[in-house]
Amino acid sequence: MFPFFGINDAVNALEASEVIDAENMQQVQEKIGVFEQFLEELPGKAFGLGIRVLLAILFFAIGVQVIKLIRKILKRSLTRANADTGVVQFLDSLAKAILYILLILMIGTSFGLDAASVVAVVGSCGVALGLALQGSLSNFAGGVLILLLKPFKVGDYIIEDNKGNEGTVSEIQLFYTKLVTADERIVVLPNGPLANCSLTNVTTSYCRRLTAKVGISYKADHKKALDVIREVAKQDPLVLKEKDIITFVDDLSDSAVVIGLHCYVLNADYWTVKNRILGELKTALEQAQISIPYPQLDVHMIEKQ
Repeated sequence: MFPFFGINDAVNALEASEVIDAENMQQVQEKIGVFEQFLEELPGKAFGLGIRVLLAILFFAIGVQVIKLIRKILKRSLTRANADTGVVQFLDSLAKAILYILLILMIGTSFGLDAASVVAVVGSCGVALGLALQGSLSNFAGGVLILLLKPFKVGDYIIEDNKGNEGTVSEIQLFYTKLVTADERIVVLPNGPLANCSLTNVTTSYCRRLTAKVGISYKADHKKALDVIREVAKQDPLVLKEKDIITFVDDLSDSAVVIGLHCYVLNADYWTVKNRILGELKTALEQAQISIPYPQLDVHMIEKQ
């Protein structure tokens, strides 16, 4: 037997379909109404958003000028307090970073961001950022240690033992220190490794020892050569005469007797004297007829019997 529907069933199904169509039509009309309302409110919302963006840009520009003014006042105050130049540079960099972060947070709150929520998110991301920025945090801590312990300051001439870099300290920033070398190159050193390595601060003393070495022939009179280089140092106007001038035999190498000179000059005159004294030594030794040999090898031939 095959099932069949009666007339009443057909009528009920038709009525149910009409009810469903009516409900769908009502939902469509509601959505159309919401969309029309959105279109009507869109110009006002866009205008309001544009005004807020323009105000945010204006507020940012004003904030930048205020930050510059605060930094200028901070620098003047530290300078009047006779703070080191490195301390002034370091605190200026720190204040700049903090003030810009605060400015961005204030602008963000004008767009509906909750400052407490932002701080909470930043705090939760702190651990991840700390792991990702270990090197930068290490450099920041190194900069703080340099300013507290003061192994050097801006204007000092230092030689660091990690990579052998040397020069005059020109800046001490949050994460790095700048050196100016004798040939006017800029060397940027991270504060972390710089604070943890040994270094020589040449500027702690008013003078610096200069060492020069030259090789002479084994046939030459080395005592006469020592007197010659001593006289060269005495005649140089920038060599400090109140300090001892020391001459010595430094090495008996394969091809020459290496003799050396120790003398003292002012820190500011070190490179001037160092760059010219070897030339003066060569000229004086040649005038004294003391030869400066070059590496050579003697080969002896043995004839077979």
